[in-house]
Amino acid sequence: MLSIQGLTGGYADESIIKEVSFSVKKGELFGILGPNGSGKTTLLKMLSGILSYKSGSISVKGRPLTEFSVKELAKVIAVLPQHSSQSFSYTVKETVSLGRYAHQKGWFQTWSEEDEKTVQRVMEQTRVAGFKDHYIHELSGGERQRVFLAQALAQEPEILLLDEPTNHLDLSFQKELLDLLRIWAKECGMTVISIFHDLNLAALYCDRLLLMENGKVVAADVPNEVLHEDRIRTVYQTDIMKHAHPAVPAPQMAILPGDLTAEPAIIGEKDVQVYEDHVLVNSPFPLRTMSSGVAGAGVGWHRLFVNRQVPNTYDCSDHRAEMKEYLREKGYEPGETVGMMTAVQVADAAYRLYESDGFSLLAVVTAGTGNAVDASQSGLHSFEFSPGTINTWIFINGNLTEEAFIQSIMTATETKVKVLHDHGVEDKVSGTLATGTSTDSILIAAAQSGKRLEFAGTITPLGKMISKAVYDCTAEALHKYRKRVSS
Repeated sequence: MLSIQGLTGGYADESIIKEVSFSVKKGELFGILGPNGSGKTTLLKMLSGILSYKSGSISVKGRPLTEFSVKELAKVIAVLPQHSSQSFSYTVKETVSLGRYAHQKGWFQTWSEEDEKTVQRVMEQTRVAGFKDHYIHELSGGERQRVFLAQALAQEPEILLLDEPTNHLDLSFQKELLDLLRIWAKECGMTVISIFHDLNLAALYCDRLLLMENGKVVAADVPNEVLHEDRIRTVYQTDIMKHAHPAVPAPQMAILPGDLTAEPAIIGEKDVQVYEDHVLVNSPFPLRTMSSGVAGAGVGWHRLFVNRQVPNTYDCSDHRAEMKEYLREKGYEPGETVGMMTAVQVADAAYRLYESDGFSLLAVVTAGTGNAVDASQSGLHSFEFSPGTINTWIFINGNLTEEAFIQSIMTATETKVKVLHDHGVEDKVSGTLATGTSTDSILIAAAQSGKRLEFAGTITPLGKMISKAVYDCTAEALHKYRKRVSS
Protein backbone atom coordinates (compact mmCIF):
# COMPACT_ATOMS: atom_id res chain seq x y z
CA MET A 1 0.00 0.00 0.00
CA LEU A 2 2.81 2.41 0.93
CA SER A 3 6.51 2.11 0.16
CA ILE A 4 9.26 4.51 1.28
CA GLN A 5 12.80 4.14 -0.04
CA GLY A 6 15.85 6.18 1.02
CA LEU A 7 13.77 9.19 2.06
CA THR A 8 15.81 12.25 2.99
CA GLY A 9 14.61 15.80 3.61
CA GLY A 10 13.42 18.40 6.05
CA TYR A 11 13.13 22.17 6.20
CA ALA A 12 15.26 24.62 4.16
CA ASP A 13 18.76 23.13 3.94
CA GLU A 14 18.48 20.98 7.05
CA SER A 15 17.78 17.27 6.58
CA ILE A 16 15.59 16.08 9.45
CA ILE A 17 14.85 12.70 7.82
CA LYS A 18 17.87 10.70 6.67
CA GLU A 19 17.74 7.63 4.42
CA VAL A 20 14.46 6.31 5.84
CA SER A 21 13.08 3.13 4.23
CA PHE A 22 10.08 0.99 5.18
CA SER A 23 6.80 -0.28 3.78
CA VAL A 24 3.26 -0.61 5.12
CA LYS A 25 0.73 -3.20 3.96
CA LYS A 26 -2.96 -2.72 3.27
CA GLY A 27 -5.05 -3.12 6.44
CA GLU A 28 -2.05 -2.71 8.73
CA LEU A 29 -1.99 -0.57 11.87
CA PHE A 30 1.54 0.83 11.79
CA GLY A 31 3.01 2.85 14.66
CA ILE A 32 5.84 5.39 14.52
CA LEU A 33 7.81 5.89 17.75
CA GLY A 34 10.71 8.05 18.83
CA PRO A 35 11.69 10.77 21.30
CA ASN A 36 10.97 14.45 20.67
CA GLY A 37 13.00 15.73 17.74
CA SER A 38 13.48 12.31 16.16
CA GLY A 39 11.65 13.31 12.96
CA LYS A 40 8.29 11.58 13.43
CA THR A 41 6.06 14.53 12.50
CA THR A 42 8.35 15.57 9.64
CA LEU A 43 8.10 12.05 8.22
CA LEU A 44 4.31 12.09 8.49
CA LYS A 45 4.15 15.43 6.63
CA MET A 46 6.20 13.93 3.81
CA LEU A 47 3.91 10.89 3.63
CA SER A 48 0.87 13.17 3.38
CA GLY A 49 2.38 15.28 0.58
CA ILE A 50 2.41 18.46 2.69
CA LEU A 51 6.21 18.59 2.83
CA SER A 52 8.51 17.86 -0.10
CA TYR A 53 11.69 15.83 0.26
CA LYS A 54 15.21 16.09 -1.17
CA SER A 55 15.80 12.51 -2.25
CA GLY A 56 14.31 9.06 -2.11
CA SER A 57 10.80 7.99 -3.05
CA ILE A 58 7.29 7.54 -1.66
CA SER A 59 4.93 5.23 -3.55
CA VAL A 60 1.22 4.90 -2.81
CA LYS A 61 -0.49 1.83 -4.30
CA GLY A 62 2.51 1.42 -6.60
CA ARG A 63 2.30 4.99 -7.89
CA PRO A 64 4.72 7.84 -7.00
CA LEU A 65 3.19 10.26 -4.50
CA THR A 66 4.23 13.22 -6.65
CA GLU A 67 1.95 12.07 -9.51
CA PHE A 68 -1.25 12.51 -7.46
CA SER A 69 -3.29 15.69 -7.76
CA VAL A 70 -4.48 17.27 -4.51
CA LYS A 71 -8.01 15.95 -4.98
CA GLU A 72 -6.82 12.49 -6.01
CA LEU A 73 -4.61 12.28 -2.95
CA ALA A 74 -7.46 13.38 -0.68
CA LYS A 75 -9.46 10.35 -1.83
CA VAL A 76 -6.62 8.05 -0.79
CA ILE A 77 -4.97 9.72 2.23
CA ALA A 78 -6.56 11.54 5.16
CA VAL A 79 -4.56 13.27 7.87
CA LEU A 80 -5.29 14.02 11.52
CA PRO A 81 -2.51 16.40 12.65
CA GLN A 82 -1.36 16.81 16.24
CA HIS A 83 -2.78 20.32 16.50
CA SER A 84 -5.82 21.18 14.38
CA SER A 85 -7.14 24.71 14.03
CA GLN A 86 -9.98 26.47 12.25
CA SER A 87 -9.85 29.94 10.75
CA PHE A 88 -13.64 30.23 10.90
CA SER A 89 -16.16 29.17 13.50
CA TYR A 90 -17.99 26.20 12.02
CA THR A 91 -20.43 23.85 13.69
CA VAL A 92 -19.32 20.30 14.36
CA LYS A 93 -21.36 18.92 11.45
CA GLU A 94 -20.07 21.61 9.07
CA THR A 95 -16.50 20.79 10.09
CA VAL A 96 -16.99 17.06 9.53
CA SER A 97 -18.70 17.75 6.19
CA LEU A 98 -15.53 19.42 4.89
CA GLY A 99 -14.07 15.93 4.71
CA ARG A 100 -16.40 15.13 1.80
CA TYR A 101 -14.80 17.74 -0.50
CA ALA A 102 -12.72 15.21 -2.42
CA HIS A 103 -15.81 13.15 -3.31
CA GLN A 104 -17.98 16.00 -4.60
CA LYS A 105 -18.34 16.45 -8.36
CA GLY A 106 -19.21 19.20 -10.80
CA TRP A 107 -18.93 22.98 -10.68
CA PHE A 108 -21.44 23.38 -7.85
CA GLN A 109 -20.08 20.61 -5.62
CA THR A 110 -23.56 19.14 -5.01
CA TRP A 111 -24.20 17.59 -1.59
CA SER A 112 -25.45 14.02 -2.13
CA GLU A 113 -27.37 11.51 -0.05
CA GLU A 114 -24.18 9.44 0.15
CA ASP A 115 -22.30 12.45 1.58
CA GLU A 116 -24.97 12.89 4.26
CA LYS A 117 -24.95 9.19 5.22
CA THR A 118 -21.18 9.17 5.48
CA VAL A 119 -21.07 12.27 7.70
CA GLN A 120 -23.79 10.92 9.99
CA ARG A 121 -22.01 7.56 10.26
CA VAL A 122 -18.59 8.93 11.18
CA MET A 123 -20.11 11.37 13.69
CA GLU A 124 -21.79 8.42 15.42
CA GLN A 125 -18.60 6.35 15.31
CA THR A 126 -16.56 9.11 16.92
CA ARG A 127 -19.33 10.06 19.36
CA VAL A 128 -19.66 13.69 18.25
CA ALA A 129 -23.22 13.45 16.88
CA GLY A 130 -24.60 14.51 20.26
CA PHE A 131 -23.17 18.02 19.83
CA LYS A 132 -23.23 18.31 16.02
CA ASP A 133 -24.81 21.79 16.14
CA HIS A 134 -22.25 23.20 18.59
CA TYR A 135 -19.49 25.46 17.34
CA ILE A 136 -15.91 24.20 17.33
CA HIS A 137 -14.68 26.98 19.61
CA GLU A 138 -17.18 25.86 22.28
CA LEU A 139 -15.64 22.39 22.59
CA SER A 140 -12.94 20.99 24.84
CA GLY A 141 -9.60 19.88 23.39
CA GLY A 142 -10.62 16.22 23.47
CA GLU A 143 -13.96 16.92 21.78
CA ARG A 144 -12.25 18.91 19.03
CA GLN A 145 -9.83 16.04 18.46
CA ARG A 146 -12.76 13.68 17.94
CA VAL A 147 -14.41 16.13 15.51
CA PHE A 148 -11.28 16.39 13.37
CA LEU A 149 -10.95 12.61 13.41
CA ALA A 150 -14.53 12.41 12.11
CA GLN A 151 -13.61 14.91 9.40
CA ALA A 152 -10.68 12.73 8.32
CA LEU A 153 -12.86 9.62 8.28
CA ALA A 154 -15.50 11.41 6.21
CA GLN A 155 -12.96 11.38 3.38
CA GLU A 156 -13.29 7.56 3.38
CA PRO A 157 -9.53 7.26 2.82
CA GLU A 158 -7.58 4.11 2.10
CA ILE A 159 -4.73 5.43 4.25
CA LEU A 160 -5.22 7.33 7.49
CA LEU A 161 -2.28 9.29 8.93
CA LEU A 162 -2.48 10.36 12.57
CA ASP A 163 -0.10 12.39 14.73
CA GLU A 164 -0.54 11.33 18.37
CA PRO A 165 -4.32 10.82 18.03
CA THR A 166 -4.88 10.15 21.74
CA ASN A 167 -3.71 13.64 22.76
CA HIS A 168 -6.33 15.43 24.90
CA LEU A 169 -8.46 12.26 25.12
CA ASP A 170 -9.53 10.68 28.39
CA LEU A 171 -8.69 7.04 29.05
CA SER A 172 -12.01 5.59 27.93
CA PHE A 173 -11.98 7.39 24.59
CA GLN A 174 -8.32 6.52 23.99
CA LYS A 175 -9.32 2.87 24.16
CA GLU A 176 -12.47 3.40 22.11
CA LEU A 177 -10.59 5.31 19.42
CA LEU A 178 -7.81 2.73 19.11
CA ASP A 179 -10.30 -0.15 19.15
CA LEU A 180 -12.11 1.62 16.31
CA LEU A 181 -8.89 2.16 14.33
CA ARG A 182 -8.03 -1.52 14.67
CA ILE A 183 -11.51 -2.54 13.48
CA TRP A 184 -11.24 -0.22 10.45
CA ALA A 185 -7.84 -1.70 9.65
CA LYS A 186 -8.84 -5.36 10.01
CA GLU A 187 -12.41 -5.32 8.72
CA CYS A 188 -12.40 -2.42 6.25
CA GLY A 189 -8.84 -2.79 4.97
CA MET A 190 -7.90 0.78 5.91
CA THR A 191 -4.17 1.30 6.36
CA VAL A 192 -3.52 3.27 9.55
CA ILE A 193 -0.17 4.96 10.19
CA SER A 194 0.07 6.75 13.50
CA ILE A 195 2.66 8.51 15.60
CA PHE A 196 2.52 7.38 19.21
CA HIS A 197 3.88 9.09 22.30
CA ASP A 198 2.75 6.20 24.51
CA LEU A 199 4.88 3.11 23.84
CA ASN A 200 2.47 0.82 25.67
CA LEU A 201 -0.55 1.86 23.60
CA ALA A 202 1.50 1.40 20.44
CA ALA A 203 2.58 -2.09 21.50
CA LEU A 204 -0.98 -2.99 22.43
CA TYR A 205 -2.62 -1.95 19.16
CA CYS A 206 -0.06 -1.89 16.35
CA ASP A 207 0.84 -4.74 14.01
CA ARG A 208 4.32 -3.30 13.48
CA LEU A 209 6.36 -0.42 14.83
CA LEU A 210 8.98 1.94 13.41
CA LEU A 211 11.40 3.36 15.99
CA MET A 212 13.26 6.54 15.04
CA GLU A 213 16.18 8.47 16.50
CA ASN A 214 17.78 11.61 15.04
CA GLY A 215 15.89 11.21 11.77
CA LYS A 216 17.01 7.63 11.18
CA VAL A 217 15.32 4.24 11.52
CA VAL A 218 16.54 2.34 14.57
CA ALA A 219 14.21 -0.64 14.16
CA ALA A 220 11.13 -1.65 12.16
CA ASP A 221 9.42 -4.88 13.16
CA VAL A 222 6.67 -6.38 15.31
CA PRO A 223 6.30 -4.71 18.75
CA ASN A 224 8.08 -7.44 20.70
CA GLU A 225 11.18 -7.11 18.51
CA VAL A 226 11.27 -3.31 18.43
CA LEU A 227 10.66 -2.77 22.14
CA HIS A 228 13.84 -4.26 23.54
CA GLU A 229 14.77 -2.98 26.98
CA ASP A 230 18.33 -1.93 26.08
CA ARG A 231 17.22 -0.30 22.83
CA ILE A 232 14.45 1.76 24.40
CA ARG A 233 16.72 2.72 27.29
CA THR A 234 19.32 4.01 24.83
CA VAL A 235 16.95 5.83 22.47
CA TYR A 236 14.83 7.50 25.17
CA GLN A 237 17.70 7.97 27.64
CA THR A 238 15.69 6.66 30.58
CA ASP A 239 15.67 3.62 32.82
CA ILE A 240 12.95 1.24 31.75
CA MET A 241 11.84 -2.35 32.27
CA LYS A 242 10.00 -4.58 29.81
CA HIS A 243 7.24 -6.90 30.95
CA ALA A 244 4.33 -8.82 29.44
CA HIS A 245 0.79 -7.47 29.35
CA PRO A 246 -1.31 -9.51 31.82
CA ALA A 247 -4.17 -10.21 29.39
CA VAL A 248 -2.89 -10.10 25.80
CA PRO A 249 0.39 -11.07 24.05
CA ALA A 250 1.86 -7.55 23.91
CA PRO A 251 5.03 -6.15 25.49
CA GLN A 252 4.73 -3.25 27.93
CA MET A 253 7.41 -0.85 29.14
CA ALA A 254 7.53 0.36 32.73
CA ILE A 255 9.48 3.51 33.62
CA LEU A 256 11.67 3.05 36.66
CA PRO A 257 11.84 6.07 38.97
CA GLY A 258 15.16 7.41 40.17
CA ASP A 259 16.56 7.35 43.70
CA LEU A 260 16.13 3.60 44.10
CA THR A 261 19.62 3.11 45.48
CA ALA A 262 18.74 3.64 49.14
CA GLU A 263 19.13 0.42 51.12
CA PRO A 264 15.84 -0.49 52.86
CA ALA A 265 15.53 -2.21 56.20
CA ILE A 266 16.11 -5.97 56.31
CA ILE A 267 13.14 -8.31 56.74
CA GLY A 268 13.95 -10.54 59.71
CA GLU A 269 12.55 -12.41 62.71
CA LYS A 270 11.67 -9.10 64.37
CA ASP A 271 8.97 -8.61 61.71
CA VAL A 272 7.17 -11.88 62.55
CA GLN A 273 4.29 -11.70 65.00
CA VAL A 274 2.35 -14.80 66.09
CA TYR A 275 -1.16 -14.03 67.33
CA GLU A 276 -3.85 -16.36 68.63
CA ASP A 277 -5.42 -16.93 65.21
CA HIS A 278 -2.83 -15.79 62.67
CA VAL A 279 0.81 -15.21 61.86
CA LEU A 280 1.69 -11.74 60.60
CA VAL A 281 4.77 -10.45 58.82
CA ASN A 282 4.56 -6.67 58.64
CA SER A 283 7.14 -5.38 56.18
CA PRO A 284 8.25 -1.74 56.55
CA PHE A 285 8.19 -1.44 52.74
CA PRO A 286 6.35 -3.20 49.87
CA LEU A 287 7.87 -6.44 48.60
CA ARG A 288 7.67 -7.94 45.12
CA THR A 289 5.64 -11.13 45.54
CA MET A 290 4.73 -14.33 43.74
CA SER A 291 2.24 -16.42 45.67
CA SER A 292 -0.67 -18.85 45.70
CA GLY A 293 -2.43 -17.09 48.56
CA VAL A 294 -6.18 -16.85 49.04
CA ALA A 295 -5.68 -13.08 48.92
CA GLY A 296 -2.94 -11.40 46.87
CA ALA A 297 -2.37 -14.41 44.61
CA GLY A 298 -0.16 -14.16 41.54
CA VAL A 299 2.47 -11.47 41.05
CA GLY A 300 2.32 -8.10 42.78
CA TRP A 301 3.66 -5.81 45.49
CA HIS A 302 2.53 -6.37 49.08
CA ARG A 303 3.49 -5.19 52.55
CA LEU A 304 1.41 -7.38 54.86
CA PHE A 305 1.46 -11.18 55.04
CA VAL A 306 -1.16 -13.10 57.01
CA ASN A 307 -1.35 -16.86 57.64
CA ARG A 308 -4.72 -17.36 59.28
CA GLN A 309 -5.75 -20.34 61.38
CA VAL A 310 -9.23 -21.72 60.66
CA PRO A 311 -11.01 -24.85 61.94
CA ASN A 312 -11.29 -28.05 59.90
CA THR A 313 -15.02 -27.30 59.61
CA TYR A 314 -14.40 -23.93 57.92
CA ASP A 315 -16.98 -23.16 55.21
CA CYS A 316 -14.96 -22.71 52.01
CA SER A 317 -17.89 -21.82 49.73
CA ASP A 318 -16.76 -18.18 49.34
CA HIS A 319 -13.35 -18.24 50.96
CA ARG A 320 -11.87 -15.30 49.03
CA ALA A 321 -14.61 -12.83 49.98
CA GLU A 322 -14.65 -14.10 53.56
CA MET A 323 -10.87 -13.77 53.79
CA LYS A 324 -11.00 -10.14 52.64
CA GLU A 325 -13.62 -9.40 55.27
CA TYR A 326 -11.44 -11.03 57.92
CA LEU A 327 -8.45 -8.93 56.88
CA ARG A 328 -10.47 -5.72 57.07
CA GLU A 329 -11.74 -6.63 60.55
CA LYS A 330 -8.13 -7.07 61.67
CA GLY A 331 -7.16 -3.70 60.20
CA TYR A 332 -5.21 -5.11 57.24
CA GLU A 333 -5.86 -3.60 53.81
CA PRO A 334 -6.62 -6.53 51.44
CA GLY A 335 -4.95 -4.79 48.50
CA GLU A 336 -1.65 -4.69 50.42
CA THR A 337 -1.92 -8.20 51.85
CA VAL A 338 -1.05 -11.75 50.86
CA GLY A 339 -3.41 -13.91 52.91
CA MET A 340 -3.33 -17.68 53.42
CA MET A 341 -5.27 -20.17 55.55
CA THR A 342 -4.10 -23.15 57.56
CA ALA A 343 -5.87 -25.76 59.66
CA VAL A 344 -2.88 -26.24 61.99
CA GLN A 345 -2.11 -24.26 65.12
CA VAL A 346 -0.27 -21.07 64.13
CA ALA A 347 1.52 -21.21 67.47
CA ASP A 348 3.52 -24.09 65.95
CA ALA A 349 4.91 -21.91 63.15
CA ALA A 350 8.66 -22.17 62.58
CA TYR A 351 10.64 -19.19 61.35
CA ARG A 352 14.29 -18.28 61.07
CA LEU A 353 16.60 -15.75 59.39
CA TYR A 354 19.43 -17.08 57.20
CA GLU A 355 22.32 -14.87 56.10
CA SER A 356 25.00 -15.12 53.44
CA ASP A 357 27.40 -12.85 51.59
CA GLY A 358 25.36 -9.88 50.38
CA PHE A 359 21.85 -11.26 50.93
CA SER A 360 19.66 -12.99 53.48
CA LEU A 361 16.26 -14.62 53.74
CA LEU A 362 13.56 -15.21 56.30
CA ALA A 363 11.58 -18.46 56.12
CA VAL A 364 8.22 -18.90 57.86
CA VAL A 365 6.44 -22.28 57.74
CA THR A 366 3.29 -23.80 59.23
CA ALA A 367 2.94 -27.54 58.59
CA GLY A 368 0.67 -30.48 59.29
CA THR A 369 0.00 -33.81 57.60
CA GLY A 370 -3.75 -34.24 58.12
CA ASN A 371 -4.53 -34.35 54.38
CA ALA A 372 -1.22 -35.59 52.97
CA VAL A 373 -1.26 -36.46 49.27
CA ASP A 374 1.10 -38.21 46.85
CA ALA A 375 0.81 -35.97 43.78
CA SER A 376 1.45 -38.93 41.46
CA GLN A 377 -1.61 -40.68 42.97
CA SER A 378 -3.89 -37.64 43.17
CA GLY A 379 -6.45 -39.28 40.88
CA LEU A 380 -7.51 -41.42 43.83
CA HIS A 381 -8.60 -38.32 45.78
CA SER A 382 -11.84 -36.36 45.41
CA PHE A 383 -11.56 -32.63 44.67
CA GLU A 384 -12.62 -30.26 47.41
CA PHE A 385 -11.14 -27.06 48.79
CA SER A 386 -9.86 -27.20 52.34
CA PRO A 387 -7.62 -24.86 54.34
CA GLY A 388 -3.93 -25.15 53.48
CA THR A 389 -1.79 -27.32 55.71
CA ILE A 390 1.80 -26.61 54.67
CA ASN A 391 2.19 -22.90 54.00
CA THR A 392 5.71 -21.79 53.09
CA TRP A 393 6.84 -18.16 53.10
CA ILE A 394 10.28 -17.09 51.87
CA PHE A 395 11.28 -13.42 52.25
CA ILE A 396 14.49 -12.57 50.38
CA ASN A 397 16.56 -9.49 51.13
CA GLY A 398 17.90 -9.16 47.60
CA ASN A 399 17.01 -8.29 44.01
CA LEU A 400 15.52 -11.27 42.14
CA THR A 401 15.05 -11.76 38.42
CA GLU A 402 11.77 -13.23 37.15
CA GLU A 403 13.65 -16.47 36.54
CA ALA A 404 14.87 -16.54 40.14
CA PHE A 405 11.32 -16.10 41.45
CA ILE A 406 10.14 -19.18 39.57
CA GLN A 407 13.23 -21.21 40.46
CA SER A 408 12.72 -20.28 44.13
CA ILE A 409 9.28 -21.90 44.03
CA MET A 410 10.73 -25.03 42.40
CA THR A 411 13.58 -25.32 44.90
CA ALA A 412 11.30 -24.76 47.89
CA THR A 413 8.79 -27.34 46.65
CA GLU A 414 11.46 -29.97 45.98
CA THR A 415 12.84 -29.41 49.47
CA LYS A 416 9.39 -29.72 51.06
CA VAL A 417 8.93 -33.10 49.36
CA LYS A 418 12.28 -34.28 50.73
CA VAL A 419 11.27 -33.30 54.27
CA LEU A 420 8.04 -35.30 54.01
CA HIS A 421 9.88 -38.34 52.67
CA ASP A 422 12.54 -38.15 55.38
CA HIS A 423 9.77 -38.03 57.98
CA GLY A 424 7.87 -40.93 56.45
CA VAL A 425 4.69 -38.95 55.78
CA GLU A 426 2.26 -41.12 53.80
CA ASP A 427 -0.77 -40.58 51.61
CA LYS A 428 -3.41 -42.54 53.55
CA VAL A 429 -5.47 -43.22 50.42
CA SER A 430 -2.68 -44.60 48.21
CA GLY A 431 -0.36 -45.87 50.94
CA THR A 432 2.61 -44.20 49.20
CA LEU A 433 4.93 -41.46 50.45
CA ALA A 434 3.29 -38.03 50.30
CA THR A 435 4.67 -35.08 48.33
CA GLY A 436 2.61 -32.46 50.16
CA THR A 437 -0.94 -31.84 51.26
CA SER A 438 -3.95 -31.14 49.06
CA THR A 439 -3.94 -27.35 49.52
CA ASP A 440 -0.37 -26.27 50.24
CA SER A 441 0.50 -22.64 49.53
CA ILE A 442 3.74 -20.83 48.85
CA LEU A 443 5.00 -17.25 48.85
CA ILE A 444 8.22 -15.81 47.48
CA ALA A 445 8.72 -12.16 48.45
CA ALA A 446 11.76 -10.03 47.59
CA ALA A 447 12.90 -6.54 48.58
CA GLN A 448 14.13 -5.98 44.98
CA SER A 449 17.09 -4.02 46.25
CA GLY A 450 20.62 -4.91 47.24
CA LYS A 451 22.47 -7.82 45.65
CA ARG A 452 21.11 -8.99 42.30
CA LEU A 453 20.24 -12.69 42.40
CA GLU A 454 19.95 -14.11 38.88
CA PHE A 455 19.14 -17.71 39.74
CA ALA A 456 17.68 -19.83 42.53
CA GLY A 457 18.22 -23.41 41.33
CA THR A 458 19.21 -25.99 43.93
CA ILE A 459 22.99 -25.55 43.55
CA THR A 460 23.06 -21.74 43.33
CA PRO A 461 23.87 -19.67 46.44
CA LEU A 462 20.25 -18.55 46.79
CA GLY A 463 18.94 -22.03 46.02
CA LYS A 464 21.16 -23.58 48.68
CA MET A 465 19.92 -21.09 51.27
CA ILE A 466 16.27 -21.69 50.31
CA SER A 467 16.80 -25.46 50.55
CA LYS A 468 18.29 -25.23 54.03
CA ALA A 469 15.70 -22.74 55.27
CA VAL A 470 12.71 -24.70 53.96
CA TYR A 471 14.09 -28.01 55.21
CA ASP A 472 14.86 -26.69 58.70
CA CYS A 473 11.61 -24.78 59.18
CA THR A 474 9.34 -27.44 57.66
CA ALA A 475 10.97 -30.16 59.79
CA GLU A 476 10.61 -28.01 62.91
CA ALA A 477 6.97 -27.19 62.16
CA LEU A 478 6.19 -30.89 61.53
CA HIS A 479 7.85 -31.83 64.81
CA LYS A 480 5.68 -29.31 66.69
CA TYR A 481 2.57 -30.54 64.86
CA ARG A 482 3.21 -34.20 65.65
CA LYS A 483 4.00 -33.41 69.26
CA ARG A 484 0.71 -31.53 69.63
CA VAL A 485 -1.33 -34.26 67.88
CA SER A 486 0.18 -37.04 70.00
CA SER A 487 -0.31 -35.24 73.30
